[in-house]
Amino acid sequence: MFAYHACLDNYYQNKLRLALIGQSLFGQEVYTNLRKQGHRVVGVFTVPDRDGKADPLAVVAEKDGTPVFKFPRWRVKGKPIPEVVEAYKAVGAELNVMPFCSQFIPMNVIDHPAHGSIIYHPSILPLHRGASAINWTLIQGDKKAGFSIFWADDGLDTGPILLQRECPVEPNDTVDSLYNRFLFPEGIKAMVESVQLIADGKAPRVPQTEEGASYEGIQKKSNSKVNLAQPAEAIHNWIRGHDKVPGAWAVIDGQTVTLYGSSMLGESVPAGQPLEIEGASQPGVITKNGLVLYGSDSKALMVKNLQFEDGKMISAAKYFSSGDTASVELTDDEKKMAEEIRDIWKGILSNVAAIEETTDFFKSGAASMDVVRLVEEIKQKCVGLQLQNEDVYMATTFQDFIQMFVRRLRGEDQEEEMVIDYATKDVNNMTVKMPWQCFINGKFEDAENGKTANTINPADGSVICKVAYASVGDVDRAVAAAKEAFEVGPWGRMNPRDRGTLLYKLADLMEEHQEELATIESIDSGAVYTLALKTHVGMSIQTFRYFAGWCDKIQGKTIPINQARPNHNLTFTKKEPLGVCAIVIPWNYPLMMLAWKSAACLAAGNTLVLKPAQVTPLSALKFAELTVKAGIPKGVINIVPGSGGMVGQRLSDHPDIRKLGFTGSTPIGKQIMKSCALSNLKKVSLELGGKSPLIIFSDCDMDKAVRMGMSSVFFNKGENCIAAGRLFVEESIHDEYIRRVLEEIKKMKVGDPLDRSTDHGPQNHKAHMEKLVEYCEVGMKEGATLVYGGKQVDRPGFFMEPTLFIDVEDHMFIAKEESFGPIMVVSKFKDGDIDGVLNRANDTEFGLASGVFTRDINKAMYVSERLDAGTVFVNTYNKTDVASPFGGFKQSGFGKDLGEDALNEYLRTKAVTVEY
Repeated sequence: MFAYHACLDNYYQNKLRLALIGQSLFGQEVYTNLRKQGHRVVGVFTVPDRDGKADPLAVVAEKDGTPVFKFPRWRVKGKPIPEVVEAYKAVGAELNVMPFCSQFIPMNVIDHPAHGSIIYHPSILPLHRGASAINWTLIQGDKKAGFSIFWADDGLDTGPILLQRECPVEPNDTVDSLYNRFLFPEGIKAMVESVQLIADGKAPRVPQTEEGASYEGIQKKSNSKVNLAQPAEAIHNWIRGHDKVPGAWAVIDGQTVTLYGSSMLGESVPAGQPLEIEGASQPGVITKNGLVLYGSDSKALMVKNLQFEDGKMISAAKYFSSGDTASVELTDDEKKMAEEIRDIWKGILSNVAAIEETTDFFKSGAASMDVVRLVEEIKQKCVGLQLQNEDVYMATTFQDFIQMFVRRLRGEDQEEEMVIDYATKDVNNMTVKMPWQCFINGKFEDAENGKTANTINPADGSVICKVAYASVGDVDRAVAAAKEAFEVGPWGRMNPRDRGTLLYKLADLMEEHQEELATIESIDSGAVYTLALKTHVGMSIQTFRYFAGWCDKIQGKTIPINQARPNHNLTFTKKEPLGVCAIVIPWNYPLMMLAWKSAACLAAGNTLVLKPAQVTPLSALKFAELTVKAGIPKGVINIVPGSGGMVGQRLSDHPDIRKLGFTGSTPIGKQIMKSCALSNLKKVSLELGGKSPLIIFSDCDMDKAVRMGMSSVFFNKGENCIAAGRLFVEESIHDEYIRRVLEEIKKMKVGDPLDRSTDHGPQNHKAHMEKLVEYCEVGMKEGATLVYGGKQVDRPGFFMEPTLFIDVEDHMFIAKEESFGPIMVVSKFKDGDIDGVLNRANDTEFGLASGVFTRDINKAMYVSERLDAGTVFVNTYNKTDVASPFGGFKQSGFGKDLGEDALNEYLRTKAVTVEY
């Protein structure tokens, strides 16, 4: 009891009585989170109801019973309204918190509480003071955006700074993407943090400097015309800075056309139909993706949507065909549905007397939140209908909306057959066709910013092809597609057995294309072709078949519970999918790591967004193509190639992702785990670094120990997460073992991975090979004996000599750190010293795998019980199977791939108790 009261006392200490003066969802979230922190909100002051609808802040406060005041204004002709000020003072606030406050608040209200007032502003003050801060951040091409919490002044945004946060501006950020990615979620956290700093007496007051100060007023439609006689980036910044209000415009065919959805293009510009635009340095081009505009520097940008003077918005790609669509005649059933939708419109546009055919959704007062409501209400009535918020902007009148709705319902707006812009290569006696774009919502498309990166063949350093380099916006679109596919698409409602059928079909297609997939793995990752065929691809096929069989075998259980008599209760559990999952995979087994994680994820009923390694993206994108052929619904699987720092970080931070599975290094795993916790406490499974010990006793089968010891290190040219990082060889057989290993190393053929007789291909990429050379240099400097190798092979490509070190002592760098390459590190141990060698083997923070060779079964069991690793191999090595769980201990991570255990990583358990 004492501990409980102590906890409560701690919870309520340093808490304040707050008045919230503000509005919108931002204000609502700040209010909710401040209450969760134990602060008491004594009054909410927000804007009056609009068209009979209360502001979101007012809605939640009224539900809680918090006093809510809806003053239309606080001042008249610059003077405070006495009754308004008195009503405010009566609540007795100690601090005013002003999230997105749009009203002018008198200074006698600002200064009234003991702690004064704090306010949120969406810029890094003193830059961009004023109400259009986010817009001007983009218009002026700032590289950083952010927000400030400052001590409120008289409305000029010049008060002292309490707290500031910054984020980078991505090349194709919009007002919405900046707000949704950073300014909204981080701003809420910062407001709550600021209040606690004030409560604890730790809040700073940093005077604003005038250096770099700027103030820009709200843009009007009349002066938001695009100046097309400037560089493309400046045009792009102007358009995105005005999207959606007031809208940047140009004159096309004599009429004002507003431009929305701008993104910079790379060097590749799609072909299309020219379009003369007033003031442009050269004609625009209507392409299948939108309107291409050129700047004075001949660089290009893409505009997605166009809006005409009558308010109608169209996809820019349809500019020359926008008037060609004939009206469809409605059936009786469709007419009934149209009337139901009319009722939905009426419920939203409550200020409109009647919904006529010409009623315009937006001209009747609807806002962006009303768009969401309209789309969600209709999707609730028509489960499975693919309807997007953007569709409402494209069909703003009721008659246009119904026409669009009916076409969508009939499937007349179905996507055309998948178009793939392949990169092709004649190699390995075949023509390999490789998709290279992002795969989002069932389609291959360029990265939003048009960026690409080269993927390199490690066998000769040549460029295989360019690959899309995804942005944060691409990740957000992929997550949105996966979320929609899970929540309203057919995947979430599919019979599990049918889901299994699709996964079996996918495995069959992978088998049909196994030579092509293995060739891609070989040229992209450096894997020896025969190994790629058997393991990289072969085990991937087995994995999908294994988990396809699990789809209809996921079961809960009934649990007897002990309640008061008579016990008329039934308790049972259900296993449910988590939702949208993110998967981040490494470069050593690009396709197999994809399969190990995604097969279990999909079998459990989830949807996914996968980021392949930046240096080995090609097999994942080929896999994406096969998923479409297998009939996997769009949005279920999304592939976004790109950097870990951008794509991987966004997946870790994204609030709509419920699970992240990662294979990679321990430092990155720690960062991912931290980001997942701070974002939305998403579930995490991590397969991280290793330094797996292999203990070879004198009573081993020497032939087998040599053969398997070689495999434990050199398999997949050492780029193997469970590779034996250190071999402990019993003293009496040490020299003989080393002699025989050296003989075998000298026989290894290092060369072209597509040559069927090659034993050892190139390392995955240049930077990794250089690290391996450095690793060997460190080993020699510390006193280990280099018996063989240690250098780069003198030939084109990234080939490393198979390497053998002996006399390795426990304190040395190479005894402790993973090489992830073809480097055998050998230490000897005294004859019969089982416990001593076990202590040395376990003296590492890693615990992924381990091995022991001995003919003595008692010794084998004794050692296997005491090795601190997730996998122990006895008289074998590298023998993984799709049915056997795989994962590490300690800093090698947690969670399992493969086997039934992996399935449970992607499920949640719900308990249901029924009284009858």
